[in-house]
Amino acid sequence: MTVRIKDLQTFDRPRERLIKYGADYLTDEELIAILLKTGTKKHSAKDLATILLNEIDGINNLNSISYEKLISIEGIKQSKACDIMAAVELSRRINDIKDIQNVKFNNCEVVYNYYKNKIAYELQEHFYCVYLDTNKRIIKEKLLFKGTLNYSIVHPREVFKEAYLVGASAIICVHNHPSGNVLPSKQDLDITKSLQEVGSILGIKIVDHIIVGKNNYYSFLQNNDI
Repeated sequence: MTVRIKDLQTFDRPRERLIKYGADYLTDEELIAILLKTGTKKHSAKDLATILLNEIDGINNLNSISYEKLISIEGIKQSKACDIMAAVELSRRINDIKDIQNVKFNNCEVVYNYYKNKIAYELQEHFYCVYLDTNKRIIKEKLLFKGTLNYSIVHPREVFKEAYLVGASAIICVHNHPSGNVLPSKQDLDITKSLQEVGSILGIKIVDHIIVGKNNYYSFLQNNDI
């Protein structure tokens, strides 16, 4: 069998391979190469994708990559970095919608297992509120705050406003500690106490507050802090 040069060139082009075989046929490098569109004088788009994956130690770390990290890689400038971050964020949002459907948060282990892949490796603190119905099924989750937590940022007004809008009867608070140490800080304790007090007045219970680390978690409910 004679293989034509044109066929070899097509076989080595990720975009053409995607059209012919489907996206699931492509390697991680090839999918990223399509996002990059073009390479540089030194490297093809596929080579640049390989360099990127080596820099971040594999595809699993792509979901937490920063814009600054991307543009620090030779050959990736503003446009390419924005394309990659947009694709990653779209993927995250799609997975969030799919994963949370029909989840029942009836114990802290379930909550932790859901959120550990989502926020355990984030470099900033992310504070989520999970709004529940009377059967502890999720009505909605919302990322309310990002950054170092303090009372002025995590204000009960924002937490309970959303609860009323969606008709929630209970709330689970979840946030991560980038340091990996899941023991609650004084700020964590003060915020939880404040939310609990407001919730008791409004009739919307704070069921738990879970701090997520890389390999473990802290539940205020389990430790009788709530």
